[in-house]
Amino acid sequence: MFILCYNCIGDYMKIDKIKKSNSGKYKVYVGDKTITTYDDVLIKTGILYKKDIDEDTLDDITKENNFYDAYNKTLAYIMKHQRCKKEIKEYIKRFELSNEEEVKIIKKLEELNLINEVNYVKSYIYDSVNLSNYGPHKIKNYLLDMDISEDIINEELDNINENEIYSNAVKIISKKVKGNHHHSEYQMKQKISMEMINLGYSKDMIDDILNNLSFDDNDFLEKEYDKLYSKLSKKYNDNELFQKIKQKLYAKGFDINNINSLINKKKNG
Repeated sequence: MFILCYNCIGDYMKIDKIKKSNSGKYKVYVGDKTITTYDDVLIKTGILYKKDIDEDTLDDITKENNFYDAYNKTLAYIMKHQRCKKEIKEYIKRFELSNEEEVKIIKKLEELNLINEVNYVKSYIYDSVNLSNYGPHKIKNYLLDMDISEDIINEELDNINENEIYSNAVKIISKKVKGNHHHSEYQMKQKISMEMINLGYSKDMIDDILNNLSFDDNDFLEKEYDKLYSKLSKKYNDNELFQKIKQKLYAKGFDINNINSLINKKKNG
């Protein structure tokens, strides 16, 4: 709220000067006070053509300034990154405008095509597919949380190249397999499957990729065998020992044929 001193007798204050600043705003000089405002506000309140100003007009300027401050900050917010309508509405709330003023800003931005849900969805899908590990289901759930029409989302998701999604999933899974040093093939597949589902990929796609990848966990199997042997040999001997080791390894998800082969090798080694 502007606090001004009266220059004249009565309810009016004399406007000494109006000057445009380097920022593009206007400064209205009234006595020893300065009001900074916008050209739209000057025109709307008509003070460009007045020699003095009353308190009601000051209140109007304050209200309009608040509106344009909110509008311009919202513009800057959008220019930094494309936003959907829900994000913009939540951002505008911080300025404590009336509902009518909030609606006015949204409408103005829509008219300028700065709020466009279709463009937002296209952009978000492109970034998610090319710059993240997100699959279609995770992408869709996020956009639904943004209160975007499911029809719009489905239409744009249908435009994604299925081969691109599949290729992304193969890269992610292959990297996880390559970095595996602590799980049997079975455990690793279960772990990867859950992680990929959480990333938004379909179970059918995940299973297809996993079933077509080659796995070799023999080194890890042998390490697990050695650890179990060192531990269990203190309590068991001979066939009972090997049976206990076999049970433990099988419970960890190792293939029974690989287990038997390794145990025979150790027995005869």
